[in-house]
Amino acid sequence: MKTYSIEIAGHIRHLPIVPVTDELSIASFNLLGDVELVSASAIEIASKLPHIDVLVTAEAKGIPLIYELSKILTIPRYVVARKEIKNYMHQPLIHEVHSITTAGKQLLVLDYDDAAFLKDKRVAIIDDVISSGSSLEALESLVTQAGGEIVARAAILIEGDSIDRTDIIHLNTLPLFSLELPKAIEELNEKGTPQKI
Repeated sequence: MKTYSIEIAGHIRHLPIVPVTDELSIASFNLLGDVELVSASAIEIASKLPHIDVLVTAEAKGIPLIYELSKILTIPRYVVARKEIKNYMHQPLIHEVHSITTAGKQLLVLDYDDAAFLKDKRVAIIDDVISSGSSLEALESLVTQAGGEIVARAAILIEGDSIDRTDIIHLNTLPLFSLELPKAIEELNEKGTPQKI
């Protein structure tokens, strides 16, 4: 399997290159279970964030990151947008999203209590990777509907349509790969990029 090597917060990770469509492959970044990288990334992101009251992420890969960020920033509560409506939810806020890594459409849902908690709060939206920005836009919509003020957006990595955005705090970038993966690898190696494939 082809991999893409990248430095994140002083740590090297070798990401498998996996197809997400018939025409596109990504370097798949899985933060879940990587305690060392979660801790190091949280420290770096925390140092770049403005004053905030609460962190918000989408279920599930961003959860360990906002947990660690909350500890560093001494924020007693964070909010997670769930990917489906749960039986316990009362008057949830719902937004439909199409993500690059999820086949088909998915929901992002905030329970009434979480939405009420966000009202008049300074919010940072956090994710592991931001690519097309569709999940970020869905979270922004939910936070805005709840009455929160978005003051920061942050991710460990950005890729695709988000690479040129200046409003996302991030630690590194990832390329996207077309069907011509061998050619893309060769071109990156010829350029001598610090992220080795």
